[in-house]
Amino acid sequence: MSRSSTDQADRLSQINLRTSSFHSSAAQPYHFDTHHFVRRLKESGMEAAQAEALVEALADVIDESIRNLSDGMVAREEGEKWRYTQKVDFARLKSEIQLLERNDFILMKTENERLMADVEKLKQRLREEITRTTAGVRLDLNLEKGRIRDESSVHALKIKEVDTRIESEIAGLRTSIQSAKFNVLQYLVGVATGAGALLLAYLRMFR
Repeated sequence: MSRSSTDQADRLSQINLRTSSFHSSAAQPYHFDTHHFVRRLKESGMEAAQAEALVEALADVIDESIRNLSDGMVAREEGEKWRYTQKVDFARLKSEIQLLERNDFILMKTENERLMADVEKLKQRLREEITRTTAGVRLDLNLEKGRIRDESSVHALKIKEVDTRIESEIAGLRTSIQSAKFNVLQYLVGVATGAGALLLAYLRMFR
């Protein structure tokens, strides 16, 4: 438990001790809706134990006041003294309630500021992470583009080499075809010349 909560509990204990000193008889039925008042205090931000202790102290004070007023057996001087004491106690009780509310408000404000600071730190960290991730993705894309360009250049060079080799082989094949054509033509000329010579020799033999 925090130091502020401990101080509040001590003050409530002091309130209970002061209010319980007004009577020593058994507890009487309360003269107002204590459950409703406790719920309102809890809705305003007060802890359940503090709210119940505060309502019990207030109920005891009111109960004692009503019982003393109904008895009518106190002297005027004692009554004035009792009323003054009641005013002092109520003023002190009001001051304690205001102090508790003010402390609770300060605690809530401090906690809210801490949460806002944590949220701001988280947002800053998220922005840095997004920036770092974006830079990494951009670097990876640039590296991938460079790798693709290099591979494209290598492929283009290989294609050019293949085209050159194909053209060279086609040129060599054309040369071989031309040479074969020339050899065939020489062979045909030789065959035709030989056949002509044989034909002339044959014709001369039968004349």
